[in-house]
Amino acid sequence: MASLSLGLNLSRKKGATRTGGVERKNLITVCRFSVKTLIDRSCFETIDDSSPEFINFVSILEQILSHRLKGQVTWFGYESPRSFWDYIRMACSKVPHSCISSIENMENVRMSRAKGRAWVRVALMEKRLSEYISSAQRDFKTTRRCYEDGAIMLGEEAGLLADMLIGLNAIDFSFCLKGEGLDGSCPAVIDYTPYLKFTQSSDSISSDEEEMRTLGSSGSESSTPENTGPAIFMDQSSWFNKCKRVEQKYRMVLEQKGYLEELVRLREAQLAESVSQNKALVQRLSDTDVSHKLEKDQLEYIVLELQDQLTVLKNHDLRSRQELTTHLTNQWPSPGALDTSAVALDTLLYRKRAGQWEEKSFNSLDQLSADISLSQMSLDPAQSQEQEGKPERPRWRSEGKEDTPSLRGLCGSLTSVASYKSLASLKSSECLVSPTTEMTSPGFTPS
Repeated sequence: MASLSLGLNLSRKKGATRTGGVERKNLITVCRFSVKTLIDRSCFETIDDSSPEFINFVSILEQILSHRLKGQVTWFGYESPRSFWDYIRMACSKVPHSCISSIENMENVRMSRAKGRAWVRVALMEKRLSEYISSAQRDFKTTRRCYEDGAIMLGEEAGLLADMLIGLNAIDFSFCLKGEGLDGSCPAVIDYTPYLKFTQSSDSISSDEEEMRTLGSSGSESSTPENTGPAIFMDQSSWFNKCKRVEQKYRMVLEQKGYLEELVRLREAQLAESVSQNKALVQRLSDTDVSHKLEKDQLEYIVLELQDQLTVLKNHDLRSRQELTTHLTNQWPSPGALDTSAVALDTLLYRKRAGQWEEKSFNSLDQLSADISLSQMSLDPAQSQEQEGKPERPRWRSEGKEDTPSLRGLCGSLTSVASYKSLASLKSSECLVSPTTEMTSPGFTPS
């Protein structure tokens, strides 16, 4: 009995191992088909949340990441179900510039499964899904703690999965993170109908042929030549099937080659356009620098020229001021000479009126001014009154004329403008150069 139970346990373990291997192989194969379908569909239309190919791919990826995922043990010893987002959040926390914190802070996504689905969409839009899977696989300690034995993430299939997902970087995805696809209450269901296509392998075909041969040979040992006809027909049909399968594979490879060549041409065209734009921008930048330098040089030259003109104008203005000051100084006589000439003229006119002129000859205007000043001091009424204790002012009399007050007021002030002008006119016409001639003219003779 013990040996029987041991044998049953071994058979059960072998069966479970074989079942797990088949399950892993099927999930990886379906994932490869889904990635290929997505790439083919992206050539004709934009992939979004409503695309059935994308919905199926997300379901397959969620099943792979949840394969044999351990539950979370609570304080009371119970095991609660865990989502693959808990594993991704811990294993991908050290990825530089990751979107983990952004997904955690989303307000409209609260369930763990919904956050995992949002992470898949964001990673596809960032073209970094393969990078996240590879980084999580390298964190073997966290992966071992979250998954059981036989899980896809603990086997060699995880590396194949990361390599398959690199092809999705050629697709430009566009998703809305507020749609119904992020509902964590809906389970992930895989649709196998697009991938159900029966193709008989060459091994199975050869095994079927051997079986048919054995059946034909066991029917009768004495086979007649007429029985060789069906065997020859079977050989021809098998070769025809092989040629047909090779032709299908060739067409498939040819289509893939055309797609890859078209993709390469598209990327080369984009690269050439980017290079031409870069060259145009560099040329524009260099032209702008050259024009800026030319304008700067022109402005500096203009500033220097204006400074030179300003210096010349300042020097010219200073020279003009000096010339004007010299001209005005030379044109007008000094105030002392003007005062002396005015006094001399006033005294001369006064004596002419009073008849007190004495014929004298003066060699210069200075002698005349000195003589007139002495006579004025002796004849000034105000000075005589101060010296004699203010006696009665004397009156000048002339023969045959009435007594008249002094005519000094008629000559004006010695410092007035009119006196200066009259003196200047007299001096210019040389009226005072020879007063004897003027006084001894026939029309006027002093008494």
